[in-house]
Amino acid sequence: MPDRPPRALHKRVAVTQSNYVPWKGYFDMVNLVDEFVVYDSVQYTRRDWRNRNRIKTPQGSRWLTIPVEAKGNYLQRIAETRVSDPHWARRHWRTVSHNYARAPFFDEHRVWLEELYLGCNDVLLSAINERFLRGICNLLGITTPISRSPDAEPGGERTERLVQLCERASATEYVSGPAARSYLDEDRFARAGIAVTYLDYSGYPEYPQLFPPFEHEVSLLDLILNTGPDAPRYMKSFAESDVRDEAG
Repeated sequence: MPDRPPRALHKRVAVTQSNYVPWKGYFDMVNLVDEFVVYDSVQYTRRDWRNRNRIKTPQGSRWLTIPVEAKGNYLQRIAETRVSDPHWARRHWRTVSHNYARAPFFDEHRVWLEELYLGCNDVLLSAINERFLRGICNLLGITTPISRSPDAEPGGERTERLVQLCERASATEYVSGPAARSYLDEDRFARAGIAVTYLDYSGYPEYPQLFPPFEHEVSLLDLILNTGPDAPRYMKSFAESDVRDEAG
């Protein structure tokens, strides 16, 4: 077995499944850590955020869903999940452009976003999600290294697998969403010398958004197209990153 690289003095790592055009909280997590591990070696889950997200429309928020193939009862891993309709990207772009045509910054981002959609020829859901993740991170100036979990999933129960992935990344701190409080064994992380931090997704400021009432739980595309270069002002991680940079 190759030697694991020595741990940095402090390294924050997040480990989570890929999502399709995620909401702002997902990108805050990416921006706050020193390495973001895409954990797609686990089983695909239906009616989740892996292949869908929400946008605003005059009729209320609406799902954008990438159709995927099923193996058995969706027993495949996320990394193995394939798209079942090659025309999904064109349809999604048509829906986004129709509903956001009057957004203040749609024209500014039209070319970039159209290329992101219409230039997408990937057949694996995980690759599609990573394409959009990297594209949006690049737009926002998020430079966090993004890596993938090994194809062979670590052994053991859920916390044990996460600890192994954190150790592989030489993490000293594991950053998680708040929902993980219900299942993480923090003592196991402590025995590995890894601190656990949960993000707080409450208290996000509202921004000028089409089609009231306001909704936070929509794709970050909504924030970008409505606020343009001011998008980071409505996210939590950029202020915290500035503080850390000044301290460093």
